[in-house]
Amino acid sequence: MKYIEIKAPAKINIGLSVISKRPDGYHNLSTLFYPINDLFDLMTFELSESFSFSCSNSNLPQDEGNLVVKAKNLLENITGKKLSVKINLQKFIPSQAGLGGGSSDAAATLISLNELFLLGLNNEKLNTLALELGSDVPFFIRALPAVGSSRGEILDMIDLEIENPILIVNPGINISTHDAFHNIKPKNSILNYSHIIRDGRLDFDFMRNNIGNDFEEYAFREYPEIAAIKNQLYNEGAVFSLMSGSGSSVYGIFENIELAEKTKNNFPKNYFCYLSTPHH
Repeated sequence: MKYIEIKAPAKINIGLSVISKRPDGYHNLSTLFYPINDLFDLMTFELSESFSFSCSNSNLPQDEGNLVVKAKNLLENITGKKLSVKINLQKFIPSQAGLGGGSSDAAATLISLNELFLLGLNNEKLNTLALELGSDVPFFIRALPAVGSSRGEILDMIDLEIENPILIVNPGINISTHDAFHNIKPKNSILNYSHIIRDGRLDFDFMRNNIGNDFEEYAFREYPEIAAIKNQLYNEGAVFSLMSGSGSSVYGIFENIELAEKTKNNFPKNYFCYLSTPHH
């Protein structure tokens, strides 16, 4: 095999609790990761004489500052092999948006280079390497609905398939993950996510009353525009709405596609709005 093309999906967080600060400087979290498989970055990996990395339709760094390059270098370091590969990344997931785009790209790089160069790393080893790159990266190794704990790398897979349309809205505000964590006040409370799922479906009434994102307080205070998006999603009929990750994307889950489409069209044209309908 000399060529791999892979879709690196986005994710949303259905609830996100910051429980406590750890001795290593990271935080213990509790969250439900849910993949958005029809919103993805497209990546290609091709055997080459030397390493090159290009990123289409984005002004992201194309050196060590990019998680894709970091992932490649990490694999070289632990295998002792030189990985001469041409990588192209087409960005469709907005950056610094709470949708996991960079983390997903990094996981796709680990998966693809492991396969392309026959490195023989199992999922457990890939997970360990993924955590070195970032707290969200291990989720994307399999990208299946899962409750994440510890830094987010301890994953308990759950049986969940959201058939409702999900509208994701991003106003183009970049929130630094570092700043978001710096301003967080750990709540020391853990939610039992099994309570929100009944017969494989979400209990939206329970969610509205019990599910939150601890990063909303800081994000809404600093950027009222993000809070306004959540209010608009609810005002226009969302059955559940929440900011994803540390922001700035907010999603709304709707009962039907017509209402979701109508709501999408009411947001400013300069916003990134994506309607996820994998089951339609």
